[in-house]
Amino acid sequence: MSSSFEIGPVQVGSGQLFLIAGPCVIESEAHSFKMAEAIQRIAADLSVPFIFKASYDKANRTSVKSFRGPGLLEGTRILGRIAKDTGLPVLTDVHEPAHCEVAADAGDVLQIPAFLCRQTDLLIAAGKTGRAVNIKKGQFVAPWDMTHGVEKVRSTGNERVFLTERGSSFGYNNLVVDFRSLAVMRRLTPVVFDATHSVQQPSAANGISGGQPEYIPLLSRAAVAAGIDGLFVEVHDDPANAKSDGANALDLKLLKPLLETLLAVHAAAGAVR
Repeated sequence: MSSSFEIGPVQVGSGQLFLIAGPCVIESEAHSFKMAEAIQRIAADLSVPFIFKASYDKANRTSVKSFRGPGLLEGTRILGRIAKDTGLPVLTDVHEPAHCEVAADAGDVLQIPAFLCRQTDLLIAAGKTGRAVNIKKGQFVAPWDMTHGVEKVRSTGNERVFLTERGSSFGYNNLVVDFRSLAVMRRLTPVVFDATHSVQQPSAANGISGGQPEYIPLLSRAAVAAGIDGLFVEVHDDPANAKSDGANALDLKLLKPLLETLLAVHAAAGAVR
């Protein structure tokens, strides 16, 4: 596996489990601050390094009627203010090469959505910003084929790249996680497990995605035991009324007990590796 690197105060690939968490999309400035500060308190209490995530635009929503977010300029303004006021590293999705420079001014990590993980121009534009790049493995891509996306980012001279597993297509409207993929991809880069999109049921709820969030703890425990570097969870204080991906989000009140369990698993797994 490649060597570790830093994202602000967060060491990626160092052996310490880190957290990427936040709402799917920026719903409002006030809500984003509320979530960032609430998760920050939980992570600090447990000494878990934390990167806040939220998207300024969800360009791949199922329905044209779905909420997408405040857009590039307003969204990155909000993210930049969160980063400044809280001191947290910030992650956001990018969907177009032209967005990368603007997003990089506000965020510490540019995330390549799973549907776009093979888009050469996007990967290269993200890499050229010098920001860390998180590539989500496409639901349609074999884990060993993610080497090509990693190489595209590294071709820019940017070595700060990592991969995130978020499940593979399993028939229609369902995903399944092959935990072997974590070991395969970890030979290439540090690896993160996306526990919330892995329980998503894409486009399964009449124009929106469904989900089975009751399985988030189970899959998270398995992933930590398998040896991941970080955990990605979309967290919301009111999932039933979230404007995007609420059906597979983790309720904020469940985050601390989940992390406490995962830290115990991480310690036990480290003792036997």
